[in-house]
Amino acid sequence: MESAGYEALEASNADEAIRILESRADIDLVFTDVQMPGTMDGIKLSHYIRNRWPPVKLIVASGMAILEESSLPEGSRFFSKPYSNHTIADAMAGMLSGNFRIPTA
Repeated sequence: MESAGYEALEASNADEAIRILESRADIDLVFTDVQMPGTMDGIKLSHYIRNRWPPVKLIVASGMAILEESSLPEGSRFFSKPYSNHTIADAMAGMLSGNFRIPTA
């Protein structure tokens, strides 16, 4: 994502991601996998982040699970692997610019 102009910070688990969020006020978007080691998976992490840092945008990905975006916090996006860097970069740009809309039924 650096090639798209974003600074990427890496966390090895949800607890580390939370520590990073607690220490930095400049994080606008979190990209997480559903499956990760630690005390919570990516779905629980996304809900925790939404409750604690509501403005932070969320992208959740998985190669194992297929999720409905309705199981994620409002405004989140889900991508099933494999996906292209271009697809993710476009989603990030839309979410961060405010041009992202959740489709309604």
